[in-house]
Amino acid sequence: MAKPVVAIVGRPNVGKSTIFNRVVGERISIVEDVPGVTRDRIYSSGEWLTYQFNIIDTGGIDIGDEPFLAQIRHQAEIAIDEADVIIFMTNGREGVTSADEEVAKILYRSNKPVVLAVNKIDNPDMRASIYDFYALGFGEPFPISGSHGLGLGDLLDEVAKHFKNIGSEDYDDGTIRFSLIGRPNVGKSSLVNAILGEERVIVSNIAGTTRDAIDTTYKYEGQDFVIIDTAGMRKKGKVYESTEKYSVLRALKAIDRSDVVLVVLSGEEGIIEQDMKIASYAHDAGRAVVIVVNKWDVVEKDEKTMKEFEENIREHFKFLDYAPIVFLSAKTTKRIHTLMPKIILASENHSRRVQTNVLNDVVMDAVAMNPTPTHKGTRLKIFYTTQVAIKPPTFVVFVNEPELMHFSYERFLENRIREAFEFEGTPIKLFARARK
Repeated sequence: MAKPVVAIVGRPNVGKSTIFNRVVGERISIVEDVPGVTRDRIYSSGEWLTYQFNIIDTGGIDIGDEPFLAQIRHQAEIAIDEADVIIFMTNGREGVTSADEEVAKILYRSNKPVVLAVNKIDNPDMRASIYDFYALGFGEPFPISGSHGLGLGDLLDEVAKHFKNIGSEDYDDGTIRFSLIGRPNVGKSSLVNAILGEERVIVSNIAGTTRDAIDTTYKYEGQDFVIIDTAGMRKKGKVYESTEKYSVLRALKAIDRSDVVLVVLSGEEGIIEQDMKIASYAHDAGRAVVIVVNKWDVVEKDEKTMKEFEENIREHFKFLDYAPIVFLSAKTTKRIHTLMPKIILASENHSRRVQTNVLNDVVMDAVAMNPTPTHKGTRLKIFYTTQVAIKPPTFVVFVNEPELMHFSYERFLENRIREAFEFEGTPIKLFARARK
């Protein structure tokens, strides 16, 4: 299920980036008291109450003729188009300005829920100044202080009211959803067509032809699938079309909705840094992953080529050591039959549950093989382990003192669990908790 998307929109220097950083809990946006510092949309994840959501920090919207303001306005309009809920940020110290009114006109056309925030209300004496903002036509204004963190709870409560019907889908629980991500022109659309056996997605040699995420239903050997094709992701700083920047968020949304993510590489071009960045989105989201090397038909090969390419992938994608690798050609459909079984396997392992008694036997055997570490004379004691979630499989190890669980020993236990239960294709998570 896709996370709701919240866009923070407003003219420059009203505190959008400060609020963005407060919500996501880390300093991602540059914060400086100069109008127009945020020149690009920045995406991150936030959480409030029981909701998780994606949040976009936009550049300010202005009607002046200063450099880059037209681009900022265009990017904000794209973010508005993508958002499920919009936070309209204003500055309580300056009152309603003509620029605020211009932003309001853009928001009227969006037909999206808008929550009006009046920032820089740093003390109760300033609250009387918020009433002028009713004139903008978005109902009750919420006074907040980004610098002090005041009023954010009430603001997010109002935003969350609009989340209830967002992200609902009609697909059955037994349907496997998989998406394709990768740089532009690695052949994602061609791969969709090869899987389906027909030309359902526009294919072009021009990078960036696919501008949107497209759902296609499909049945393979009695199993229902939903294929989500996404626009290619370009490296930040080398993207000139805002529509392609916009596609990054679409790809992140597609990953959120997926059980399995196909990371598509080009056998012709090899591996570049951006491939690893793109793959990290799927790993960080906890999705099952299959690495697909496309365009294998145009690679000059001998009996060692595939093995050497696989070793190169393992060297560059160490964080995806669990992901199977499939070599194929979407153009000629050669080896295309090897893909679907790996997707099914990854999906099954992503949803796998392990019996607690069997799991504890494996962990205790691992401890007997490699005793737990000690720190300052105190040895880590493992009492028992249990699985608490799937998608991805998540395990809690109850111990005497969690801080004694060194990351290297945690990695050792993860590897032993993975070996014992063959979690090919899916990440697994392990947490140490104190036994109460």
